[in-house]
Parts: sequence; C-alpha cells; structure tokens
Amino acid sequence: MGLKVDEGTIDKIRASVDIVDVIGEYVQLKKQGRNYFALCPFHSEKTPSFSVSPDKQIFHCFGCGVGGNVFTFIMEIEGISFPEAVRLLGEKAGIDVPLEGNQNSQTNDRLAILYHGMELLTKFYHKLLLDERYGKKALDYLRKRGFTGEAIRRFQIGYAVPSWEAATRFLERRNLPLPLFEQVGLLSKRQFDGKIFDRFRDRIMFPIRDAKGRTVAFAGRVLGDQKPKYLNTPESNIFHKGRILFGYDSARPAIKRKNEVVLFEGYADVIRAYQAGIDNGVASMGTSLTEDQARLLTRNAEKIIICYDSDEAGTNAAFRAAEMLKGFGRTIKIARMPAGLDPDDYITRYGGDRFRNDVIGASQTVMAFKMQYLKKGKNMNDEGDRLRYIEEVLREISTLNQAVERDHYLRQLADEFSLSLDALKQQQYQIYRRRKQKEEDSRHESRPIPYRNGQRHLLPAHLAAERQLLAHMMRDADIAAEVMNAIGASFHDDLHQALAAHLYAYYEEGRSPDVAAFIEKLEDPQLKQAATAIAMMEISEQASRQEIEDYIARILQYGTEADIQRKERERKEAEKRRDYETAAKILAEIIALKKR
Repeated sequence: MGLKVDEGTIDKIRASVDIVDVIGEYVQLKKQGRNYFALCPFHSEKTPSFSVSPDKQIFHCFGCGVGGNVFTFIMEIEGISFPEAVRLLGEKAGIDVPLEGNQNSQTNDRLAILYHGMELLTKFYHKLLLDERYGKKALDYLRKRGFTGEAIRRFQIGYAVPSWEAATRFLERRNLPLPLFEQVGLLSKRQFDGKIFDRFRDRIMFPIRDAKGRTVAFAGRVLGDQKPKYLNTPESNIFHKGRILFGYDSARPAIKRKNEVVLFEGYADVIRAYQAGIDNGVASMGTSLTEDQARLLTRNAEKIIICYDSDEAGTNAAFRAAEMLKGFGRTIKIARMPAGLDPDDYITRYGGDRFRNDVIGASQTVMAFKMQYLKKGKNMNDEGDRLRYIEEVLREISTLNQAVERDHYLRQLADEFSLSLDALKQQQYQIYRRRKQKEEDSRHESRPIPYRNGQRHLLPAHLAAERQLLAHMMRDADIAAEVMNAIGASFHDDLHQALAAHLYAYYEEGRSPDVAAFIEKLEDPQLKQAATAIAMMEISEQASRQEIEDYIARILQYGTEADIQRKERERKEAEKRRDYETAAKILAEIIALKKR
C-alpha cells in the first residue's frame, strides 16, 4: 500500500489555497481578461502560452500541453510526489497533513533525518565559527577578506574545526545514523577498520540550500595551504548540483521585487555582492548553467544580468549561459569585469558602490558585449584586422531574431567605420542565407520532427463536438447525465471516451461540478493534460438545450457515417466473393442507416 492522504484533507487544502497565488511564487503572471498568462516554466518559449484560470483553479500550457490543478503544478515544478505536494501546500495553508500507508515511509524518514541533520550541522558549524575558543582564526580570515558579521549570519557561514570526529560525535549524541551522512559525503569511513570520521576539517563551511531553504550540501574552503583548496559534498539524493542556485532561497523576494536577477559563478561572489547592496544575486557554483537552473532564473525575473569572471573561461561561460537563457524570452545582459578580476576581487579593490554602479549598473546587451569582446587582440587601424572584425560582427548580427536589433547594430557598425549601411545589410543577409541553408540541409538529413504535444490544429467536426460536450459536462452535472443517457461512452476518441467514463463515475459519487477536484481524481498524466486543455476552452456559460442536442447529433451522425462506410466495404467484399445474397442484406442495412 502506498502513501495516501485523506481525501477530506486534500479538498480542504485545495479550497484554502489560490492557484494564482501559488503559481505566482514561481512565475511572473499577467492578467489578460479572466485568466492569467506567463512564459511556461516547463519549456522554453518567447510568447506566453501558459494560462492560469482563477475560476476553475487549473493551469494549462498551450505550447507543451502540461496542465492540471494546484497539486499537479507543485509536483511538476518541484519534482516531488503527490503526498509531498499535498504536504507542501498544507504547510502554506496551515493545515496538518496526516499520511496513511507505509510504502516508501523508510525513504521519507531517511530524507527527513538527512534534512534535520544537515540543518543541525549548519547551526553547529556556524556556532563554532562565532565561538572565540574555536573559530577565531577562521573569523579573522573572513573579516580580512571583507566579510561582515551581518553577511556571515545571513548566509550561516560556519567553521569545521581541525578535528577528526567533531561532527561525528555531534551527530552521534543526537542519535542520528552516521551511515546516512557518510552517503552524502559529510563523513568518511576508514578502509582498514571501518571507523567513521569527519571529512571536513579546518575549513570554512558554506551551507548550500535548495529553493525551499533546506541545507542540502556544504562547500568547505581551507584556511591554510593544504589541498584541495575547495572541498564540496558530492551529489546525493538531496543534492543535485545542476538544479540548485546558491543563494536563491534568500534572494527570491528581492528578485521578484526588482524583477531582476544577477547570476554569479561562485558563492563568495554572491555574499560579497550582497554586502555591496545587491540582494538579488545567485550563483551557479562554477558549473555551466543547466536547463533547470535557467528555469529557476527566469521564473521570477524579466531581466538576467550575467556577472562572471573576466578571464577567457568566464567570458565563454557567460556566452554559453546567455545562449541558453535566450530561449526563455527574457532580457539578458552581461556585466563587463576589468581584466584579471572577479567580482569578489573588484569589490575588495574598488568598493561596493563602484561595483554596483560601474559593473552591474553598466551591464551591456549580449550583442554589445560580444562586439567589444571580438575587438580583443585586433588592431582596428590594421585593414585586415578591421575587415575580420566586421565579418565576425555581421555573423553575430545575423543570429538576432528582431529586425530592430539587427538594424540598430548595423547602423552602429556603419557609423563606427564610415561604411555604407546598404552594403552592410546586403552582406549580413548573405551570411544569414548561408547559415539558413546549412540548417535546412542538416534538417533534411535528420529524422522527422515529432508531433508537438499541445499543438493546436483544426479538429474534425465530431471530435470538436466531443470536446465541447466534455467541457460542458465538467461544469454541469445535468448535462453529463443527459449525455450519458444519449450516447453513454460512445465517444470516438479514446481519451474523450475515458474522460466521459471518469466524469460519469465522478458524479455518481454525489460530487458537485469542480474542475480542479475532477482533475485530481485522474491518475493518468495524459488524461490530466487532456482534461485540463478541454476545461480551459472558451465556451458559453449557459449552454442551450439546442446546442447540446446538436453536439450529440454530430457525434451520433459520425458514428452512423462510420458504420455506413464499414458496411460499404463489407458489401464490396461480399460481391467479390459472388455472395450476392449477403451483399443484398448488407445493402438493406446501409439503406436503413442512411434513412436514420
């Protein structure tokens, strides 16, 4: 038996939370008419196709097809199970969620112990840092590096003392199972005798938290010269590096307020930038930006400023991040760091005000940044270098989607080098055509493009009638009863047939029309998506009897037409066999069907 949640509790939570408020914590919603729209957090898009209905308490993306109620959204966005989604929303609503069943309970218990232990260790390391008896050396080091007491407290920076068993004993005294913390890389085991000991010793400890503010990992930096300089806990069942942005949990309110986020490479940059007044900073922790991290960045902000190191590796990483973020339809800028400096170094040397104004405040569009970058190592007074630079810039301009953008940078190039704008436009178009031709050739060689879920297209009349009927049935039990008496489950589309059967069963339980509650009863993800898409259709509030009868007639008529076509094939087969008696009987059936 799996973990279950009492249905009464589910209904109570669903009635207590507003789907618009919940989804609004993750994406920027804008009201259009009766519904709210946003760029979909589940796939890359430039035009908002993600819709939230406050009336029906459901969401649906017309681009990728994902949809459902508030529980579905939390499951999808957080990557958690249904009971976990119920529990999370229960916390928001202040409702206790008792669970029934025991399958996976051990796994859930282990996770709860891990999160609890990681939080205790965060406080333990932080307390050691602030205690003069143990953390003076580490605290002096941090102060020398410019870390303030307020920042140390906000980010809960700690210190692992130079002991082989400080953390081990700390966990043992609280009866926490040591093997669990060995598995997540906080403790280690000696090969020859199996003794467990501390993996982090004499290191400054930076807690890494997930989007919910739970400590899931640690990054440790040495105070002396021992190697490695940085030691991080490895990926585990609670820590997936590519899904987490350092500082996101504490920066999220400022990101939403400013509608802007600053992306750094490392946690030290985030902390120092916070001290400089930039409270909307996060870090990808030295990794190449992933799709999951890009989604986190774009959920609450229209503008993303990338502020990576000024070296070649940092610049290339910034370009890769900008390319990934481009598909999310946000404004992307890159902050230009002076050569040889990272954000931490710059703030140390020039102070927070200059960093805030001259670096972050002076960030450039990706194209403007690239134009400056492409000049590096070239002598603009040399004709060969100058022509090579112009060619490289034109290649970049040809990748821009907006005609206004292309025109802006072409004019800038023409003014800078006193060139003909028409000549530049002609050359840029030639580059564009060559690139498009290559893409076209490559596309022909590749496999066919698969059907895109949620793609909108014209439906045959009988299928459109089925969708209209189902939309009305979800909102009116009397219409559902009328349809059941008229056609039962004789819908021609398999998904429509299944949805009708579920609706009949839903109302048989004595339930009132409630789209979100009905969708909750559906276990099959494909059915959930189909139900959500149908529920989001614009239909008349009060369907006339004639309208419903017309839909039913269209469905029945199509069934009759299909029967006639099938019998016509059977008649021809009988005639081929020279079985004229059977052919005559089938013909009579066809005539009767046509009369009907």
